[in-house]
Amino acid sequence: MRKAERATVAVDVTAPTLHELMRRDIPVSWYSGGGWFLGHTTGTGHRNVELRTAQYRASFDPAFCLRFARGLVASKLRNGRTLLRRNWRGEEPPDALLASLQRAARGVAEANSLPQLLGVEGNGAAIYFGGFGETLRSEPDAVGGFEFQNRNRRPPTDPVNAVLSFVYALLVRELNVILSAVGFDSYRGFYHQPRYGRPALALDMMEPFRPLIADSVAITVINNGEVKPGDFVYAGRACALRLGAQKGHCRL
Repeated sequence: MRKAERATVAVDVTAPTLHELMRRDIPVSWYSGGGWFLGHTTGTGHRNVELRTAQYRASFDPAFCLRFARGLVASKLRNGRTLLRRNWRGEEPPDALLASLQRAARGVAEANSLPQLLGVEGNGAAIYFGGFGETLRSEPDAVGGFEFQNRNRRPPTDPVNAVLSFVYALLVRELNVILSAVGFDSYRGFYHQPRYGRPALALDMMEPFRPLIADSVAITVINNGEVKPGDFVYAGRACALRLGAQKGHCRL
């Protein structure tokens, strides 16, 4: 069957198969028809309780949390700088922008608390997204006239921000699955603070990968014309990808 003709097929696992997988400590991950993670089927669970004990202990150590978070934010800013440098389409070289991001990454070491680090990260994000629009093709016939002014969310108000929010959600999902599959508690983080239903550790681990994985995918599908104006739905100020477009353009 050619790739274009492939259809989504529901997969069943028999009870004896599940029993054998549980005996062998092989987890089975379950997803909805739309690709959203639902949960794991495991045997008696992850036996390495010391892993989670160490995670919980470290999460209550302010010095460790700050040190760990600094590494995440510095890597995020450096990777954002790399993405802009590689994908820049502006008429003028982005030397000043790249220098500002480099200074922001170096400034991470001067943050003495998580609130200060949030300020440094926010400043770096403003610099990064201030230049992000220059990575996108601006020809109306190529990308349907999509433009990027600034990063907005909750809800995203334009197609580019809708794509960014969607790929970030996919990345969080994948990291949540991976972390829980190997025995971590994905709801107890070090940088992002715990809150009911919030996969804080997955959000922590996502930070360095935002530019090089999620933003890179967004740039690719927009610049290649894989998403078009008709792929979005509007409700009030909110803009979101249609369900069919989500399934068709999912790359993570």
